[in-house]
Amino acid sequence: MALKITVIGTGYLGATHAAAMAELGFEVLGLDIVPEKIAMLSEGRVPMYEPGLEDLLKRHVAGAPGATGRLRFTSSYEEAGQFGDVHFICVNTPQKHGEYACDMRYVDNAVESLAPHLHRPALVVGKSTVPVGSADRLAARLAELAPAGADAELAWNPEFLREGFAVEDTLHPDRIVVGVTSDRSEKVLRDVYATPIAEGSPFVVTDFPTAELVKTSANSFLATKISFINAMAEVCEAAGGDVVKLAEAIGYDERIGKKFLRAGIGFGGGCLPKDIRAFMARAGELGADQALTFLREVDSINMRRRGHMVELAREAVGGGFLGKRVAVLGATFKPDSDDVRDSPALNVAGQIQLQGAQVTVFDPKGMDNARALFPTLAYAPSALEAVRGAHAVLHLTEWREFRELDPVGLGEMVAERRILDGRNALDPDYWRDAGWTYRALGRPMA
Repeated sequence: MALKITVIGTGYLGATHAAAMAELGFEVLGLDIVPEKIAMLSEGRVPMYEPGLEDLLKRHVAGAPGATGRLRFTSSYEEAGQFGDVHFICVNTPQKHGEYACDMRYVDNAVESLAPHLHRPALVVGKSTVPVGSADRLAARLAELAPAGADAELAWNPEFLREGFAVEDTLHPDRIVVGVTSDRSEKVLRDVYATPIAEGSPFVVTDFPTAELVKTSANSFLATKISFINAMAEVCEAAGGDVVKLAEAIGYDERIGKKFLRAGIGFGGGCLPKDIRAFMARAGELGADQALTFLREVDSINMRRRGHMVELAREAVGGGFLGKRVAVLGATFKPDSDDVRDSPALNVAGQIQLQGAQVTVFDPKGMDNARALFPTLAYAPSALEAVRGAHAVLHLTEWREFRELDPVGLGEMVAERRILDGRNALDPDYWRDAGWTYRALGRPMA
């Protein structure tokens, strides 16, 4: 009999996973406790921007014209318990307010709410990023609360989604990691992921602690690499070097590689910053805090880049922001997303506004979310309108359309042709030839 799958939590991770499981041929029931979200998803609409996700959803959601009908949504844990053989937990694990530690209440609530409705053998699979040690605790709680007892098993299967590539990463993952305690759990997950396994995706079987550590370790390594090149940008500025050429040169070393060596205003989003902080907090609880002290400097370097961009902007407009107009191109923490959580671009825009400038922001997809988070900033309907009358233009999110802007046409709209490239993604010669003063982090003035 074909496995039936539930997905608990239909945010960015859950909505993508539910639609992808339907694409792989499973009957899927998505669960969320927010009625508005369930109503939207049931109509084939998604509450966030993610390339390809809405099309995938409409291909399978019950009731949509021409859809397979393999995907439905509910707010009932009882219905989910009766329906599913495999239950994926995809709820949020935010940073605790005022602390570094991870807030586990949503994961705990999902297990507490689902377990009493598991009357037959079932596999509950955690995908949320959690502190190491959580799975053992949750497995014991699951067996305690489920009528099926020990036949209600737990596995941990961390997600590795990149915003902007989430659909591709779910359907064609570069690796599948499963933390299991039984052959049965491993077999079930091999059945779930049979298609990508057949396509060549590596399937790595581990214990609970290792599976929990994989995501936080990967994010910590990535954050370290980004902060490393940003630290080198600081040294380049002090020494008169060019961090772009430096990154190119060291990137040819196969031990290092070229990816994520673009210096800029640093990383943000809903995962990387909070995950490395939660990792440090958990290491301290385990008595291994000395092992991760370097992550404090990684975090510090990252946050310092935002302040440095503000200083460069102040310098560019003559030493003070009062009476100056500043245009900010970009609001999301990265391109191909509408996510503005812990966005370096918005953080810089907000700091500059607080220091007296009139700041106008444009982003291709993140405007609504940016307005909700920073309602006092001004927003424009296009890049051209955003730069009107600006004394400085800041390029802070590397959207493709910003790289393709015409500096000549843009130059006719501004008060002064000054651009600060916070992502080192624009062609300096192209902008300078159009009469702009171009400045970027870690690069010579000319």
